[in-house]
Amino acid sequence: MSFLKLQAGALQLTIFISVVIGIILASFILLMQLHKRFEVQTSFIKETVNNAQSGIDYALINDMVLNDSTFLNIYDEEYKTLSLYKNYWGIFEKVTSKSKIKKQWFIKTALIGTSQSDNNRTALYLQDNKKPLILVGNTKIEGTAYLPEQGVKPGNISGHSYYGAQLIYGNIYKSRDLPKLSSELLNHLSHYKTINESHFIDMGADRAFANSFTKPKKQIYSTGDILLTNITLNGHIEVVSETKIIVDTSADLNDIVLMAPEIEIKDYVEGAFQALANKNITVGKHCRLHYPSALVLVPKKESNDDELNSPITTKQIDIGDGSEITGTVIFYGKTKPNNFNPQLIIRKESTVKGEVYCSSNLELKGRVYGTVFTSDFVAKESGSIYQNHIYNGNIIIKELPAQYVGISFEASNKGIIKWLY
Repeated sequence: MSFLKLQAGALQLTIFISVVIGIILASFILLMQLHKRFEVQTSFIKETVNNAQSGIDYALINDMVLNDSTFLNIYDEEYKTLSLYKNYWGIFEKVTSKSKIKKQWFIKTALIGTSQSDNNRTALYLQDNKKPLILVGNTKIEGTAYLPEQGVKPGNISGHSYYGAQLIYGNIYKSRDLPKLSSELLNHLSHYKTINESHFIDMGADRAFANSFTKPKKQIYSTGDILLTNITLNGHIEVVSETKIIVDTSADLNDIVLMAPEIEIKDYVEGAFQALANKNITVGKHCRLHYPSALVLVPKKESNDDELNSPITTKQIDIGDGSEITGTVIFYGKTKPNNFNPQLIIRKESTVKGEVYCSSNLELKGRVYGTVFTSDFVAKESGSIYQNHIYNGNIIIKELPAQYVGISFEASNKGIIKWLY
């Protein structure tokens, strides 16, 4: 009988190969487990993002309690949560949607307003005050118009007649009272200002500030005038003065809110911000306020004595020559009888791209690429005042993108103005 003799080195080689194969197999199994786990986590991340978007979609079609959280059930699975929080940023709704699946979470924050129907968009809504609309000069109204029962007529101011080929370039319907602004918005504007010292920014420490909308708002506050010069402000920041805010050309303001009785925006200012006042807002010449900017004047209610000494007719928004506002302009307040002064002035060569809402007298010398809602028009020329006249003003709805989202009205369709950061 013969025996085959193996060298010791061959046995070691066999063991080594077996170990290597074992390591490879273990690594492969571990890799498969990691891959599977990665797929699950990726699926959770995708679902978390989708759920956050679903929360915003829910807010667009459902009423929510203001300044409170709303919790939505997701397939009755306890490890998945979705919460919504609604408040206001300036005049627009701000909705924050926070989705969480186990340890994965995602937040989306949107600024929300009202969108018009794509079909038959309104260019002009003039309240029926039993007076016809009179058009003079190079005035042009293009789009659907809601007018008083007395209709529209050509007129004459200082020897200038109406030069258009037709009076309204679009469909005409009978108007009634102005469409109502959201009651929630109006209530919010009457109680909006809140001061919190823990949120104050020290302007002396730095001249550039940024604050995410996922964090508590910051405030710049003064009991006196505030001059914004050589400063950069971005995001979730309010500037509040008890007297007046002045915005200098050197200021770089984006997505912030200004609040004061009077707000003055100097010539050539450029930015994107909301200005809320109760006495006066003046915009200088050749300013550029980008979407979604807003100029909003809501006179505060005064006692009878105050009304006699300080009539509401002295309060107004004045947009200077050559300026361009992309967004919303609102004057909302009651005026006295026999008021012939304008509460909102859009001067020559100035443009509003968006929506103009005036519950009193509007003097339109420039252009509105969008929609005008107003109680009355006035034109002041050569020392005379002409009621319900438009002189060289233009209202053209087709120049406004169909995707535009702006003023919040009662029982209206909501849309996303922009995503916040």
